[in-house]
Amino acid sequence: MKQTIDEICEWMKDVVKEAHAEGVVFGLSGGIDSAVVAGLSKRAFGENALGVIMPIDSNPKDEEDARLVAEAIDLEVKKVDLTASYRALIDASMDSENRMAKANIKPRLRSTTLYYYAQDRNYLVCGCSNASEYYIGYFTKYGDSACDLMPIVSFVKEEVVEMAKALNLPNEVIEKKPSAGLYEGQTDEDDLGFTYRELDEVILNDADGEHRAEIDRKHRASEHKRNLPPKFER
Repeated sequence: MKQTIDEICEWMKDVVKEAHAEGVVFGLSGGIDSAVVAGLSKRAFGENALGVIMPIDSNPKDEEDARLVAEAIDLEVKKVDLTASYRALIDASMDSENRMAKANIKPRLRSTTLYYYAQDRNYLVCGCSNASEYYIGYFTKYGDSACDLMPIVSFVKEEVVEMAKALNLPNEVIEKKPSAGLYEGQTDEDDLGFTYRELDEVILNDADGEHRAEIDRKHRASEHKRNLPPKFER
């Protein structure tokens, strides 16, 4: 895993150099995926790595965990509370009864914020999606998927955990139950209806499990998220 980490960091440097950029910025959520991206970014770019904490009616524990990661790796962080912006958008448009329609505004606001910092500093935006989430489309289109490079998208959740250990990230974050933080009490596995372990087995070993049909359905249904919009060809 240490060799893999070195290879990812070199790849990140190449991507940034090719873009004539100077570093990377990413959302620091307090979860393991963003913590690993933070660890990789700090190794690759040192002082030119920036984590942005962006609460929107969020659990204060998430910010505590994000700062725990930042302190452990000596990472520069900024905090941008987007709660007022989120509420202003709702007030200016409509208060939908569709919970996910409202929840998905949050990662899109965060994406806008990251690109604001990125353009100001001549940085690229790092995405934090892993292979497990990407396979079934468990991310917000033009939200957390809006980025310039995706350093951990080829690694399933269990591999991200091993990467976090190799990066010496805080155990509290490594052992934390995965959550996108879209609403109070939300967890990834509750939303999905199956565990990351089962999902990872499908991706890595083509395993047949209790929820294989649902995993396959989610993969097919989310194909549009992994591709550019269809184009009319003259």
